[in-house]
Amino acid sequence: MEYITNSPEETETLGAALANVLTPGTVIAYRGDLGAGKTAFTRGLARGLGCKELVTSPTYTIVNEYLGGRLPLFHFDMYRLRSADDLWDIGWEDYLDRGGICAVEWSENVAEAMEDAISVTIEKLGEDTRRITIEGGEKLADFSL
Repeated sequence: MEYITNSPEETETLGAALANVLTPGTVIAYRGDLGAGKTAFTRGLARGLGCKELVTSPTYTIVNEYLGGRLPLFHFDMYRLRSADDLWDIGWEDYLDRGGICAVEWSENVAEAMEDAISVTIEKLGEDTRRITIEGGEKLADFSL
Protein backbone atom coordinates (compact mmCIF):
# COMPACT_ATOMS: atom_id res chain seq x y z
CA MET A 1 0.00 0.00 0.00
CA GLU A 2 1.35 3.38 -0.96
CA TYR A 3 0.34 6.73 0.53
CA ILE A 4 1.38 10.33 -0.08
CA THR A 5 1.47 12.70 2.89
CA ASN A 6 1.98 16.45 2.62
CA SER A 7 2.88 17.36 6.20
CA PRO A 8 4.28 15.81 9.37
CA GLU A 9 0.71 15.85 10.73
CA GLU A 10 -0.53 13.73 7.82
CA THR A 11 2.37 11.31 8.37
CA GLU A 12 1.36 11.04 12.03
CA THR A 13 -2.27 10.44 11.04
CA LEU A 14 -1.20 7.52 8.86
CA GLY A 15 0.80 6.08 11.77
CA ALA A 16 -2.22 6.46 14.07
CA ALA A 17 -4.42 4.61 11.56
CA LEU A 18 -1.92 1.74 11.37
CA ALA A 19 -1.83 1.50 15.17
CA ASN A 20 -5.52 0.55 15.16
CA VAL A 21 -4.82 -2.84 13.52
CA LEU A 22 -1.60 -3.78 15.33
CA THR A 23 -1.51 -6.76 17.65
CA PRO A 24 0.87 -7.62 20.51
CA GLY A 25 4.33 -8.56 19.31
CA THR A 26 4.16 -6.70 16.00
CA VAL A 27 7.48 -5.42 14.67
CA ILE A 28 7.57 -2.45 12.32
CA ALA A 29 10.76 -2.12 10.26
CA TYR A 30 11.33 1.42 9.02
CA ARG A 31 13.42 2.34 6.02
CA GLY A 32 14.13 5.93 5.09
CA ASP A 33 16.81 8.56 5.02
CA LEU A 34 17.66 10.87 7.89
CA GLY A 35 14.78 13.31 8.34
CA ALA A 36 12.37 11.27 6.23
CA GLY A 37 9.67 11.15 8.91
CA LYS A 38 10.22 7.90 10.80
CA THR A 39 9.83 9.57 14.19
CA ALA A 40 6.75 11.50 12.99
CA PHE A 41 5.20 8.19 11.91
CA THR A 42 6.05 6.75 15.34
CA ARG A 43 4.40 9.74 17.07
CA GLY A 44 1.27 8.75 15.16
CA LEU A 45 1.62 5.11 16.21
CA ALA A 46 1.87 6.23 19.82
CA ARG A 47 -1.19 8.45 19.49
CA GLY A 48 -3.14 5.62 17.84
CA LEU A 49 -2.19 3.31 20.70
CA GLY A 50 -3.36 5.88 23.22
CA CYS A 51 0.06 6.92 24.52
CA LYS A 52 0.08 10.46 25.88
CA GLU A 53 3.85 10.73 26.34
CA LEU A 54 6.08 12.95 24.19
CA VAL A 55 7.66 10.78 21.48
CA THR A 56 11.24 11.61 20.60
CA SER A 57 13.93 9.96 18.53
CA PRO A 58 15.88 7.29 20.43
CA THR A 59 19.11 8.17 18.58
CA TYR A 60 21.28 8.31 21.68
CA THR A 61 19.40 5.86 23.90
CA ILE A 62 18.80 3.09 21.31
CA VAL A 63 15.27 2.48 22.65
CA ASN A 64 12.51 4.64 24.13
CA GLU A 65 9.60 2.96 25.90
CA TYR A 66 6.04 4.32 25.90
CA LEU A 67 3.84 2.33 28.24
CA GLY A 68 0.66 4.38 28.60
CA GLY A 69 -1.39 3.00 25.68
CA ARG A 70 -3.42 -0.11 24.92
CA LEU A 71 -0.10 -1.80 24.03
CA PRO A 72 3.44 -0.80 25.00
CA LEU A 73 5.43 0.88 22.24
CA PHE A 74 9.17 0.31 22.01
CA HIS A 75 10.84 2.75 19.62
CA PHE A 76 14.31 1.61 18.53
CA ASP A 77 17.06 3.40 16.60
CA MET A 78 19.52 0.89 15.15
CA TYR A 79 21.70 3.47 13.39
CA ARG A 80 24.68 2.75 15.65
CA LEU A 81 24.34 -1.04 15.61
CA ARG A 82 26.48 -3.05 13.23
CA SER A 83 24.49 -6.29 13.04
CA ALA A 84 21.61 -8.30 14.42
CA ASP A 85 24.05 -9.78 16.95
CA ASP A 86 24.23 -6.32 18.57
CA LEU A 87 20.43 -6.28 18.69
CA TRP A 88 20.31 -9.54 20.64
CA ASP A 89 22.92 -8.10 23.03
CA ILE A 90 20.59 -5.22 24.01
CA GLY A 91 17.79 -7.62 24.95
CA TRP A 92 15.69 -7.74 21.75
CA GLU A 93 14.04 -11.01 22.81
CA ASP A 94 12.93 -9.43 26.08
CA TYR A 95 11.18 -6.63 24.19
CA LEU A 96 9.47 -9.12 21.88
CA ASP A 97 8.29 -11.14 24.88
CA ARG A 98 6.68 -8.06 26.49
CA GLY A 99 3.80 -8.09 23.99
CA GLY A 100 4.16 -4.58 22.69
CA ILE A 101 4.85 -2.95 19.35
CA CYS A 102 8.51 -2.67 18.32
CA ALA A 103 9.06 0.22 15.89
CA VAL A 104 12.59 -0.04 14.49
CA GLU A 105 14.37 2.84 12.74
CA TRP A 106 17.35 1.92 10.55
CA SER A 107 16.05 -1.66 10.43
CA GLU A 108 18.36 -2.48 7.51
CA ASN A 109 21.24 -2.59 10.04
CA VAL A 110 19.58 -5.58 11.74
CA ALA A 111 17.77 -7.05 8.73
CA GLU A 112 18.17 -10.67 9.91
CA ALA A 113 15.89 -9.89 12.88
CA MET A 114 13.19 -8.21 10.76
CA GLU A 115 11.97 -11.18 8.72
CA ASP A 116 8.32 -11.10 9.88
CA ALA A 117 8.06 -7.34 10.33
CA ILE A 118 5.65 -4.92 8.75
CA SER A 119 7.78 -2.80 6.45
CA VAL A 120 7.29 0.98 6.38
CA THR A 121 9.41 2.80 3.79
CA ILE A 122 9.35 6.60 3.88
CA GLU A 123 10.73 8.60 0.97
CA LYS A 124 11.11 12.37 0.77
CA LEU A 125 9.45 13.77 -2.34
CA GLY A 126 9.64 17.42 -1.28
CA GLU A 127 10.11 19.55 1.81
CA ASP A 128 7.03 18.11 3.57
CA THR A 129 5.79 15.57 1.01
CA ARG A 130 6.45 11.89 1.63
CA ARG A 131 5.72 8.63 -0.16
CA ILE A 132 5.02 6.00 2.49
CA THR A 133 4.88 2.35 1.47
CA ILE A 134 3.47 -0.11 3.99
CA GLU A 135 3.86 -3.84 3.37
CA GLY A 136 3.06 -6.79 5.56
CA GLY A 137 0.79 -9.25 3.84
CA GLU A 138 -1.81 -10.85 6.11
CA LYS A 139 -0.87 -8.66 9.04
CA LEU A 140 -2.38 -5.69 7.19
CA ALA A 141 -5.59 -7.34 5.99
CA ASP A 142 -7.74 -5.03 8.17
CA PHE A 143 -5.77 -1.84 7.46
CA SER A 144 -7.31 1.00 5.52
CA LEU A 145 -7.10 4.75 5.74
